[in-house]
Amino acid sequence: MKKIGILFGMENTFPPALVEKINAMKIADVTAEFVQVGGVRMDEPQKYAVIIDRISQDIPFYRAYLKNAALQGTIVVNNPFWWSADDKFFNYALADKLGVAIPPTVILPHNKHPEGTTDQSMRNLIFPLNWQELFDYVGFPAFLKPYSGGGWKHVYHVHSPEEFFQHYNQTGDLCMTLQHGVVFEEYYRCYVVGQEKVHIMQYDPRLPHHERYVKGNPPPSSAALKERIEKDAVALCRVLGYDLNTVEFAVEGGVPYAIDFLNPAPDAEITSVGQENFDWIVNAVAEMAVKMAVSGEDPARELRWAGFLAGTPAAKQSRKSEPAWVAERKRGKAAK
Repeated sequence: MKKIGILFGMENTFPPALVEKINAMKIADVTAEFVQVGGVRMDEPQKYAVIIDRISQDIPFYRAYLKNAALQGTIVVNNPFWWSADDKFFNYALADKLGVAIPPTVILPHNKHPEGTTDQSMRNLIFPLNWQELFDYVGFPAFLKPYSGGGWKHVYHVHSPEEFFQHYNQTGDLCMTLQHGVVFEEYYRCYVVGQEKVHIMQYDPRLPHHERYVKGNPPPSSAALKERIEKDAVALCRVLGYDLNTVEFAVEGGVPYAIDFLNPAPDAEITSVGQENFDWIVNAVAEMAVKMAVSGEDPARELRWAGFLAGTPAAKQSRKSEPAWVAERKRGKAAK
């Protein structure tokens, strides 16, 4: 019997619905259940053919358990080795190499020294920083946000250097990025499952969390935009090796800018995503997990660090469709 295990935390609707869906499919020799784990031996025998991971980003014990399970032959969604290596700043740089549209972004030194370090630990750090050079590159408005993390924690919308420093001085020892704030006409959040299936959801990050998924789920404003969003979403998940992810696009001047795509345990609770989106993600993940359990094929197993770091060359975005702030920034550079 091949078991599919669901490892989760505070979720109430997605994990039981996923177990119920998989078992209702009545695939011979395949069953689903909630993962049960205690103290883990280093030679722990394989118990699950597939594990869907929804919580190890917050629990180091679970992450270590999943790495060992992968060593014993379990397919883990998402791959715990690749996920552990990721951060949002690297992903932005990688996406740029792929030809995906990314707003100008910089990574910043910690506002306060990380615990256990001193001024002497920072001997390689330029001080004071040339803040004006960074502000000229990024432009305002901008978003100050952690280089890794999620849930919109410690994210600040800043419109001037004064606002930036007001919030940056409150970030403590967090490592932060500063990214140009796209003034979007449309915004979409996409489920991507199995590095091939894409479900586009119109989304408004300015609204309260439970209202962000737009009712009726209007499609992108053009067929070309829809095709570009799907293509870029799949390209990002394939190069990152994610079998389950959400990719967010802010559309300005017809250009879909990838804003957030490090969401390997994306929100799937019916209370926030709504019935239609919930049904789609439950069905898609169930079908993927069953396929992996039956075939034993894990797309992430064929990933190689060289390809991950090099990316894949792709055509850059045409200047014709660049928004005004991009053209202004380039004119400013040319004038210097």
